[in-house]
Amino acid sequence: MKQERSRFSRALFLLWLAGNGLRLTILAVPPVLAFIIVDFKLTGTEVGILNGIPVALFAVAAVPGSLLIARVGAVPALIIGLLIAAAGSALRGLAPGTTALFATTAVMGAGIAIMQPSLPPTVRQWVPNQIGFATAVYTNGLLVGEILPVALAIPLVLPLLEGSWRATLVFWSVPLVVIAAIIQAFQPKSKTIRRAPARRIWMPDWRDPLLWKVSFVMGAANQLYFCANAFLPGYLLGAGRTDLIAPALAALNAGQLPASFLLLVFASRWERKIWPFIAAGVLMLIGILGVVATANIWTVASAALIGFACAGVLTLVLALPPLLVEPDDVPRMSAGVFSIGYGIAMLSSVIAGLTWDAAGKAAFAFLPIAMFVLPMIFIMPSIDFSRRGR
Repeated sequence: MKQERSRFSRALFLLWLAGNGLRLTILAVPPVLAFIIVDFKLTGTEVGILNGIPVALFAVAAVPGSLLIARVGAVPALIIGLLIAAAGSALRGLAPGTTALFATTAVMGAGIAIMQPSLPPTVRQWVPNQIGFATAVYTNGLLVGEILPVALAIPLVLPLLEGSWRATLVFWSVPLVVIAAIIQAFQPKSKTIRRAPARRIWMPDWRDPLLWKVSFVMGAANQLYFCANAFLPGYLLGAGRTDLIAPALAALNAGQLPASFLLLVFASRWERKIWPFIAAGVLMLIGILGVVATANIWTVASAALIGFACAGVLTLVLALPPLLVEPDDVPRMSAGVFSIGYGIAMLSSVIAGLTWDAAGKAAFAFLPIAMFVLPMIFIMPSIDFSRRGR
């Protein structure tokens, strides 16, 4: 019994670390984005593209990630993804120009795209009896991984590295290598862990309505979160409130933690409920309105509200594939959800950037972002939470 508790605790800790690795390198960019814009003279559209590249790779590389999982197993795929993401992130700091920056960002995004569909089956392998709780744990790690670069970059990391945005991007790649080594060394090993069979169907069932419904829900939260991180600095820069950039980004990311801790308690009770998703959708729209209608402390509060709502949706939606489909279908279902969900986020980011350039004001970028939230509210009542995977 004691050995089983130790294995359970170790599995949760490793899942939490892996969650950190999903976001550390991505969120290293927003705090130094103003420096990158100045150095490379980026337009609003190019900012949207830079923001959209990792999201695009999350979409494009998710299905190949499912194939890799089928061939080598979920945990080895997770480790491979961590190392690829670390390499791509470090190379961004050496980029001589915009094209190289985009290319190395794509490498980083490909690594994370492999990691993401590997985590739901890893949860199923390591913690098969508490999927909702274990998902909340690694999502909490993901949120911490989003907060740390934003909270520490300006007051601590940048001064330590003499104000170099390049060194900052390299700095945040190192933890991914450390996390990969820890998972490799301490992953739980027991007879209950399911090994990847020699042959497994890895291609998502694109005709499955459940896949598309869950994907649109994930897409609504993902696109709002990534676009808010990308366009808030430009919006506040245009409003002459650069002093609010760091507080607003910190609030956007720190605002996710209360939702995460709340779901650590209630995830098992809410994992098959509709109302938490709809309530979060309404909060998202209120947060967007609060951002574009203000350029003061209420902007910071609205950013925190957006973070809170996005984190709640993300935690609950990540648990749906393990809950609603058979165990062997979890990797491909997850890959399909990530592919479509992040495809929506990429599309939203590019459209938002184009809208900014066309209107001449960053505030207009939030109009298409709000439109992409609406499908989640109307789709949720049609999802059958009683189907497969009990």
